[in-house]
Amino acid sequence: MTEDQSSGGPTLKVLVYSDDRQVREQVRLALGRRISPDLPEIEVVDVATQPAAIHAVDSGNYDVVIADGEAVPSGGMGLCHQLKDEVSDCPPVVLLVARVADAWLASWSRADAISTHPVDPVELPRVVAGVVRAAAEV
Repeated sequence: MTEDQSSGGPTLKVLVYSDDRQVREQVRLALGRRISPDLPEIEVVDVATQPAAIHAVDSGNYDVVIADGEAVPSGGMGLCHQLKDEVSDCPPVVLLVARVADAWLASWSRADAISTHPVDPVELPRVVAGVVRAAAEV
């Protein structure tokens, strides 16, 4: 968690990766300002390319990354795999997958959790809150 400059309180920094502007907006809307009453407000930063996502994770203190498994040309699964290989203190990653059958691919990428694509506004905040809580316990 980081300190919010405007309120002085802690915030959860969330990085959203998708090449599709509408998906990024759906994620923002689904997350709202707070993903759970027991967690701080969130600050969402979104990026549209894999290099931008890697740079953001390298330079920012993100609490969680949400990656679109359907992004092109670089999908969220490949991004997740690369982050887990190359970033020493990689934040948890939630993958958006179009088919539940793709869960095995999420396993290959070492994602911490999956959520459905299109974005489910009830499921996504619940899943993200779960990985944030699990990371805080480590």
